[in-house]
Amino acid sequence: MSPVAKVSEFHREGNDWFCKTGLSSDITVVVDDVKFHLHKFPLVSKCGKLARMYEDSKITDKESLWTTVLEEFPGGADNFLIVAKFCYGTRVDITSKNIVSTHCAAEYLEMTNEYGEDNLISQVETFLHKHVLHSWKDCILALQSCNPVLKSADKLQTIPKLMNAVSTMVCTDPSLFGWPMMMYGTLQSPGGSILWNGINTGARMRSAGSDWWYEDISYLSVDLFKRLIKTMETKGIRAESLAGAMMYYARKYLPGLGRWQSGTSGDSSKSRRRVVSFSLATASSPSSISPVDQIALLETILSLLPDKRGRSFCKFLLGLLRVAFILGVDGNCVKKLEKRIGMQLELATLENLLILNYSDSETLYNVDCVERIICHFLSSLSSSQLPEFSPPSLDPVTSPSSVPLMKVAKLVDNYMAEVASDVNLKPDKMRSLAAALPESSRPLYDGLYRAFDIYFKEHPWLSDRDKEQLCNIMDYQRLSIDACAHASHNDRLPLRVVLQVLFFEQMHLRTALAGGLNVTNTETAPAVTIPGGRTGQEIVQRDGWVTIVRQNHVLKVDMQKMRSRVGELEDEFQSIKQEMKKRVSKSSSSMSSPRLVKLGCKFLLPRASDAKNDTVHSSVSSTPRSAAADQALPRSSRHSKHRKSFSFFG
Repeated sequence: MSPVAKVSEFHREGNDWFCKTGLSSDITVVVDDVKFHLHKFPLVSKCGKLARMYEDSKITDKESLWTTVLEEFPGGADNFLIVAKFCYGTRVDITSKNIVSTHCAAEYLEMTNEYGEDNLISQVETFLHKHVLHSWKDCILALQSCNPVLKSADKLQTIPKLMNAVSTMVCTDPSLFGWPMMMYGTLQSPGGSILWNGINTGARMRSAGSDWWYEDISYLSVDLFKRLIKTMETKGIRAESLAGAMMYYARKYLPGLGRWQSGTSGDSSKSRRRVVSFSLATASSPSSISPVDQIALLETILSLLPDKRGRSFCKFLLGLLRVAFILGVDGNCVKKLEKRIGMQLELATLENLLILNYSDSETLYNVDCVERIICHFLSSLSSSQLPEFSPPSLDPVTSPSSVPLMKVAKLVDNYMAEVASDVNLKPDKMRSLAAALPESSRPLYDGLYRAFDIYFKEHPWLSDRDKEQLCNIMDYQRLSIDACAHASHNDRLPLRVVLQVLFFEQMHLRTALAGGLNVTNTETAPAVTIPGGRTGQEIVQRDGWVTIVRQNHVLKVDMQKMRSRVGELEDEFQSIKQEMKKRVSKSSSSMSSPRLVKLGCKFLLPRASDAKNDTVHSSVSSTPRSAAADQALPRSSRHSKHRKSFSFFG
């Protein structure tokens, strides 16, 4: 009786497998140092390769033991055990987890219908086309199991078939995949309720968004993920969907990227399903990859990313750049990332632009990297702009009316203000950052002034020459009135800079006064052009100075009246002076004449402190002697003392 006719039972003893059939073994098959002590008839009758090898062995004695070694057997010893059980007629369960490796093993042994009706190859292909390719879950599990037999599966075109099926289902409504199916980590009933251990819980599933498949394909290896993304591109899947899948995959396996990108996926991230309940979470998934593999993953993701622009996409690129510095990737990869970021720098945020310096540099932040990104941005202005994601599912980009150059200038100014507190940051770095953008990029220099002020505060040892070299980058005409007022009282600025600021501050005020004269009886001020391209109307309206300008106008009129009054007092003083000279000449006392002359000199040339404290309405004498002299003089002569005070305004 043949061994197939009896109930077969396989058991293992150490590194050897045996089949209990009541007959002694007459063939030994060695696979990966594991020996299978089997029988010739069931194997040779089903496997064309073994039949041909047996014939070529030229063994005449049928009772003799034949030993053969199967080199590079797909799936190893475990997979050969499945084939052996099939040859002995034992029930074999073909599932989505082993169908690919079983198919490769059957092809390796040439188990076609020529060596038996409904042989293993036929059964595997039938199960593949009728069941696996129509189920999302089975396709993903089959792809996950491909890694050990990747080369053999490629030859059989099994992997392309699975990827085409997955790509097609991504474009299809998930509810059409059949029941039961795996979504969000739980089974779903035909009515849409969640099943737990086969029991209808009554809870309803959330509607699947366009990103429902991100988590599922994230358990594929890097090579299979790359091939799947390219297959999806050929199927016409939108670029934003593919970019979202790549961003999800990278955040999952690159160190720290998920933390830096947290909160960017919106509410949809809360409803991510966990296909780890496929019971294959630890098998064939890159859950823990080495730094070398992480570098390969980063380079793979970079090569797959579409040439698009978007806010969260730019944030993701900056995160990749941060990871690239941590892993120490090749310089070409860093250069590509910096160039792609520079082409959409106006969409970046300050938080993501603050990249720490992971090299041996003394500075805390990687300022050189940001400077290179700015150079790429300026170069991209002359070329065509990157297309946006459409529809803007990743995020809407800026309105067409916004000016990218001005946005980048504001971003750079804020960046400089943040890095200015680094005590190891040299003035040359600050100067190169500030001068990297053209003058036209800054309508106002308030942001740059703020950055320099923080830098001077954190670097008190800087010389006035270094400070002046930095301040010379600013256009003082483009400082707002508030910034000018702050700079004019800033002790950290060099004196020469303060004087220039005061000069332009007076120019602003004069322009504002001129505009205020014209808006006294009208609602809006006329356009009075001043240096820097701004108008008096803009200054008055922007800074809310309409009321102040009117008050200054009234004050100016009062000053004119006061000046005329001072002129009258001056004439009266001249007459009093002539009368005093006459009295001095007639006096015969030798002591009184010098005293009168002394009083006259003191009256004509008051001390600096007296002139400083004089006001339009009253004056205070600095010494008792001068007070006594004022009492001795007529009232009109005391009023004439104000002439010197107003001479500073005249």
